[in-house]
Amino acid sequence: MAKVYEALRRAEEQRKRRVGDESAPGAPLDAPPPLETPRATREPLWTRLAASWRRRTGEHAGEINKRRISMLQPDSYVAEQFRALRGRIDALAMQRPIRTLMVSSPLASEGKTTAAINLAAVTSMSVGRRVLLVDCDMRKPRVHQSLGLRPEAGLAEVLTEEVSLEQAIMKVEGMNLEVLAVRGRPSNPSELLSSPKMRELVEELASRYDRVILDTPAALGVPDAKAVAELCDGIVVVVRADLTAQQDVEAALEILDRRRLLGLVLNGAEVERGRYGYTN
Repeated sequence: MAKVYEALRRAEEQRKRRVGDESAPGAPLDAPPPLETPRATREPLWTRLAASWRRRTGEHAGEINKRRISMLQPDSYVAEQFRALRGRIDALAMQRPIRTLMVSSPLASEGKTTAAINLAAVTSMSVGRRVLLVDCDMRKPRVHQSLGLRPEAGLAEVLTEEVSLEQAIMKVEGMNLEVLAVRGRPSNPSELLSSPKMRELVEELASRYDRVILDTPAALGVPDAKAVAELCDGIVVVVRADLTAQQDVEAALEILDRRRLLGLVLNGAEVERGRYGYTN
């Protein structure tokens, strides 16, 4: 864990240097936009509408594709790092059972959903292994969009017993991966995730699948991750080299169950090829 803290410290120093360079005297300034764009050079309406959608949602194709890079580019360097992470978890699973695995982060935008999706993808590539990815973020779900799924029912509907588990689970085309996504966004996600029904559901999933990976909201700010952490065999926390502060990591680890912590995934770090970017 000390290696992760050191990488976070170096990334913060680099970020401060970049900010200082940009604000230094003589640095080029962006030209102000024209008051009126000539009609002949205006972008088509559909382009401007798409840009407006990206501004409102913060999503574009590049971000979505990054969340499933192990599926789109299975031979890439990034995919190999997730295979290394899978191997490390499998090695730990030889010491104690790890059927249910939670992926979270201290704050939003640190890469937890990307890690959850790619880890589930490479785990499902193992021969004869049944893998389920569960989106437990009922506030801002991203799994179904990233995988191109259109759920008719999801986790909330299963917990409220509106549909059966079989009706809600979807299979990712061309992969041995199944998904329990989010369809409806309830007003009481924390209560649902901490309910006896959620505990029963996790136990049932653990009996059906070889590995269940649960993507949760960030640990700081809402109690959802804490509720799910108490139900899982292992916890992986994702931190981002240019974003996560050490005090936020410490605060998140205080909230989550350290006994179940498998390790930290360092996202966005510039590391030498061949290094895992993962530490216990």
